[in-house]
Amino acid sequence: MPIESTQSVADANLVLNTIAMSHYSEKIRWLLDYEQISYREAARTPVYHSFPALIKGKRGQTTVPFIYRGKTCIQDSPRIVKWLGKEYGPLQTLPERYYDEIMDVASRFDAIGKGVARYLYYPGFEHKALILDMWTRFATPREAKVIRAIYPIVKPIFKAKLKINATDVARAEVKIDEAVQWLEQRIAATGTYLVGDQFTVADITAASLLAPLACPKEHPIYGSAEFRDKMAPTNALWKDRPGLEWVRSIYTKHRGTVWQEQPKAA
Repeated sequence: MPIESTQSVADANLVLNTIAMSHYSEKIRWLLDYEQISYREAARTPVYHSFPALIKGKRGQTTVPFIYRGKTCIQDSPRIVKWLGKEYGPLQTLPERYYDEIMDVASRFDAIGKGVARYLYYPGFEHKALILDMWTRFATPREAKVIRAIYPIVKPIFKAKLKINATDVARAEVKIDEAVQWLEQRIAATGTYLVGDQFTVADITAASLLAPLACPKEHPIYGSAEFRDKMAPTNALWKDRPGLEWVRSIYTKHRGTVWQEQPKAA
């Protein structure tokens, strides 16, 4: 069950640390935007993000997003959702009567997030310019120069860490397909929204975690012509499926333009 709110006023000292192409980052960014919680986005550059994530997160992980306010830092998107519900609730997207069901559905899609990234990076690494553009989108000039120089070294390390290989990508495809099938069955039974009759964190999670496959036009990276063109063969398996049509419709109805103001490099 949700924890009773301890703070109801939005706090401009809230800092969301993200990586531009991270769908987990998009999940929390979307939640904050929709709930109109004031925050500042600190855009981290891959590789450079690792040390701050380790130090501030204090969980032995280099993952994003992580969010902090004062001395409090929360890492990992499900934990951030719970913390925001406690600190800034009650949230429109976390109604108490559906809380457990919402979190269960969100967990289902959180579980395929790494698989989605693995599935896209596998062919994506054939497009060096696209990868470097995503990695350095909000980088400082110095960071961008270094990332381009060390890319040949970082690429195999990244592939090993994320298990970007034929066997694990095949497994990811199966898991993604199962999630898309479940989504389609769910919306066929419930209608527009996954839980209850309103937009919730369940919808935000499912839509944001599948967004790199659905390529909604509202997202500056996933919806870009270059991303769509170069990832089209990868996304062909689900492109016209009702599940990904649902993702695009949810973005149109409830997201609006991502990054009304461009985030600054951290």
